[in-house]
Amino acid sequence: MSDAGRHPNITLLTLSEIKEITGHVGNFHVRILKRARYVKEDQCTACGDCTAVCPVVIPDEFNMGLSSRRAIYSPFPQAVPSAYVVDIEHCLGHNPVICGKCIEKCEKRCIDFEMSDTELEFEVGTIIVATGMETYDPTVLDEYGYTRYENVLTSMEFERLINAGGPTQGEVIRLTDRKHPKSVAFIQCVGSRSQKRGQPYCSNICCMNTIKSTIMLKEHYPDIEVKVFYIDIRTSGKGFEDLFRRSKGMGVRFIRGLPGSIKEDSKKHDLILTVENTATNALEIHRTEMVVLAVGVQPPEDMFQIQEMLALQKTSDGFYLEAHPKLQPVDSATRGIFFAGCAEGPKDIKESVTQASAAAARALRILNPGRLKVEAVTAEVNPDKCTSCGICAKVCPFNAISVETRAKKPAQVTTAACAGCGTCAAECPFEAIEMHHFTDAQIEAQIDALLEEEPDQRILVFACNWCSYAGADFAGVSRLQYPSNARLIRTMCSGRVHEKFVWRAFRRGVPAVLVSGCHIGDCHYIDANHWTERRIKRMWKKMEKLGVRPERLQLEWISAAEGSRFQEVMERMERIRQSVTPQEIAETSRIFEKQRSKKDPEESLCELGDTYEKNASAMTS
Repeated sequence: MSDAGRHPNITLLTLSEIKEITGHVGNFHVRILKRARYVKEDQCTACGDCTAVCPVVIPDEFNMGLSSRRAIYSPFPQAVPSAYVVDIEHCLGHNPVICGKCIEKCEKRCIDFEMSDTELEFEVGTIIVATGMETYDPTVLDEYGYTRYENVLTSMEFERLINAGGPTQGEVIRLTDRKHPKSVAFIQCVGSRSQKRGQPYCSNICCMNTIKSTIMLKEHYPDIEVKVFYIDIRTSGKGFEDLFRRSKGMGVRFIRGLPGSIKEDSKKHDLILTVENTATNALEIHRTEMVVLAVGVQPPEDMFQIQEMLALQKTSDGFYLEAHPKLQPVDSATRGIFFAGCAEGPKDIKESVTQASAAAARALRILNPGRLKVEAVTAEVNPDKCTSCGICAKVCPFNAISVETRAKKPAQVTTAACAGCGTCAAECPFEAIEMHHFTDAQIEAQIDALLEEEPDQRILVFACNWCSYAGADFAGVSRLQYPSNARLIRTMCSGRVHEKFVWRAFRRGVPAVLVSGCHIGDCHYIDANHWTERRIKRMWKKMEKLGVRPERLQLEWISAAEGSRFQEVMERMERIRQSVTPQEIAETSRIFEKQRSKKDPEESLCELGDTYEKNASAMTS
């Protein structure tokens, strides 16, 4: 941290909050609010004279409330910058009539209560998101008595106790009587791997953190009795299994089973644990003088704000979703934005440092050339057709389209930000947007070619490039048997499938159409498949209104690894195809041909306006 603070090309902004991020890769504009420190950074020497005279005493957040600090303080040892900071919410010094002792004591006159928050703006090329994580609050798990018994601690509180720089200088003591405990019990997976309370995922760091703590305890106090209650011990890292064996070799007992309740001896303040040992199938009672809850980790509460600013995706666990778990593990779906540390998922220090190095390298890969290369698959607006309705800007997952609806200026596409999903082209009610290399004419030509011969024997499939098309390919290389009459049209995203493509296929006499894409939440274009789902639902309603069976148009989510699912879906599509009679095919073709050949311009305009109204209504909801 000190090296980063001294580096000439690194600017550290402490006490700062990002208020707004606009722009695109290579040209991000960041607006930052830097809160007042009330101490001049360049003059303060951290002598501590001000702290000695400050009368305000507050629990120290760094030591998890196990010690206290003053209203003017250093956040933690070796903090960067080394200057002190004033907690203005608790300080009395902003009204010198009440206090002002720190000002009088400071010989260098570093304290200035006239300081105010400042707003900074930066132009940057790339962004690395490293929002970190928070520990789980075990208050809701009342059976462990965290809020009722002083000798029940979290792993973070225990970490500060056993640390040489902690409130007790590394001496492990009970909070009730300030004596060294003769026995300590660790309870694993508190707030992790639970479907009802806490988080359903494994927090990754808890097992090794507990093993490290047990070894430190045994090294400090060889006669202490240490027990670990666990579901599974996961030691998958390099050298982790050796540490696990070392801990057991030092006499630490690992008991398979989690306590159902903790009670306290009111006289001695010892803790009584009731646990079912799943290794022996016996109900056991253990008495210990201190309990440590190995709490899990979870995403910070304010991650949503960054997600909205940068148009990022989240997993079901609440962490940010990477562009690809294997090929792009530090990239986001938005180009020029990368992840480091626990922003993408729970990690230990080694994994966080590794990912941070990878994120820096990926950022340099964009910045070093000085010029930005973009993919050829991008959207282009025809200004002659554009009516400035603004739908394209609202549906774009990457905020790559800008339009001034009041000034009636045609929409403009920022090519560097456009990822080429095609959702805007499919949602535009006036067909004013064309996708390079996936134009309407190209896709329609594919439909005509695939259905030129025996269309009644075909199944037309629109498959997204990243998931369902890859899933079909995986089914093939896995030698999974599925109906051979399926004809696939590849699109970059299921969001590219325009309503007119499906109607054209039905006019050509196809019995069944499948639109397939990534699973909801896994879309490579953030949330483009949400618009696919809404569009298909509108089409189902229209088919029902026209007297066409809606089940002839299917929507399925298939990932790249789900070759067997693609096989199952295609077998079901074949059963649907076989259920469609030649008379039904002819009637459907006639219905959609009649819809296409309407001559009344007012009726066509009304139908266009109805599409626009439905789109706007869907976006509002």
